Amino acid sequence: MTRLRTPLALGIIALFVLLALLAPVIAPYDPFQGGQDALKPPLSPGHLLGTNHIGQDILSQLLHGARVSLAVGVSAALSAALIGALVGSLAGFFGGWVDGVLMRVSEFFQVLPRFVLALVIVAFFGSGTLKLIVVLALLSWPQTARLARAQILSLREATFVDAGRLSGMKPLQLITREILPNALAPVVIAGSLDIASAILLEASLSFFGLGDPNTVSWGFMLNFAQAYLRQAWWMALFPGMAISIVVLTFNILGDALNDALNPRLRETV
Repeated sequence: MTRLRTPLALGIIALFVLLALLAPVIAPYDPFQGGQDALKPPLSPGHLLGTNHIGQDILSQLLHGARVSLAVGVSAALSAALIGALVGSLAGFFGGWVDGVLMRVSEFFQVLPRFVLALVIVAFFGSGTLKLIVVLALLSWPQTARLARAQILSLREATFVDAGRLSGMKPLQLITREILPNALAPVVIAGSLDIASAILLEASLSFFGLGDPNTVSWGFMLNFAQAYLRQAWWMALFPGMAISIVVLTFNILGDALNDALNPRLRETV
């Protein structure tokens, strides 16, 4: 079962990505198009997953919502990975006061309550997809930075790094060409987990009405569903299931990558 985790997780993620990319083609309706068929249950004629309180098709919103939720999650995680890898590399390579300053900044961001801080920032600066990505990235990089730093510390005195120094390579060249490519494993693992975290945080913000009002996301759907939980359970069920499946899958992928890329774990197998 352990060996099946990675291909299974990758298959589920690929399916969601494919559905998101094809949403404009395969979605039966415009996600914002309302109509007379309000609160139709699943399996109603013309509405496989039912409709919401203003007649919008749930399936169409679910497909288009995947585009926003996945795009925000992946973009925020990639941005956080880049920031974290850069900060961790500089801290680990140079050490001394550079390490001290960067790690104190990292610790400051790490101890802040992410959701509360995200609520305050988005409420103050306004919502929008790009703003959400920036906020989520700024709140997600510290863990990656600390992992990258630990890896850099173990590599900076390696033989191939000394050879690079003797050949006249500058510090930035050593970091980008020699050290960082050999320290990417923990960054990749943290990135997969950050995607799940970012998707969940975006859904939470949208649930409280702080998402982008011009797009449909799974959190956006849950925001409208909360007032109709008794008479229209399907409005919350399907986006909730989508969030749960994707977040769980990225977490499983992160654990599988950790098992595959962590040399200490490989030695015990």
